[in-house]
Amino acid sequence: MENEERIARIKYLIKELNLKQRDFAERIGIDNSNLSKYLNGRLPINDAFANRMVVNLGVSKQWLMQGTDIPFPKESNIPAASNLPSSDAMQAPAAGTPVYDIDVTAGALPRSMLFANDQIIGSINLPDIISNNCRVVRVSGDSMSPVIHNGDYVALRELSNIEQIFWGQIYVVLLDDYRLIKFLRRHPDPAKVILRSANPEYDDMEISRADIRELMLVQHILHLDTRM
Repeated sequence: MENEERIARIKYLIKELNLKQRDFAERIGIDNSNLSKYLNGRLPINDAFANRMVVNLGVSKQWLMQGTDIPFPKESNIPAASNLPSSDAMQAPAAGTPVYDIDVTAGALPRSMLFANDQIIGSINLPDIISNNCRVVRVSGDSMSPVIHNGDYVALRELSNIEQIFWGQIYVVLLDDYRLIKFLRRHPDPAKVILRSANPEYDDMEISRADIRELMLVQHILHLDTRM
């Protein structure tokens, strides 16, 4: 009965997020056939599977596993953060999530050049951010402080459908002339979006959805401790 209730809550999430099952599977980083096994009760809803929804969707684990709390706590809009000593954070290019020697908030390179292989300088091997379509890049500036500090790294998940926006989450937004990292908020005009900084000294920006060329979801924040 407990597992059936967990399945029901996952089905509620799929419906609430207005996703097809295969899109939901992609969103949490598993194969659609495996997701079907969970939803059909052939595999139990365990901690490892639940953690995928906690990390990638900001879902309350207490709600998902026990039915208490609320599905999306307010603080879930901020991705999980890790503190890593700078000397140990990056390995030589190998297994793990690739790290690119680029500033994701500077310049206007197209995506094809942004993630060129010759930009890879190493890899990070952390269970929470291992993904075939995840990439780690550097952030500069203080517009997202104190959530993301100048010089921090973020793990980005590329999205195949830029029309599907999870409001309140942090994205890297690629426009024709520049790219930004911001919270995306719903605009009263459905043809526009609001870009919001974490730093209250920065004003909101309003842009047309048609001007967005690429969207990349910030899945994880890496604070590097340069004192170590």
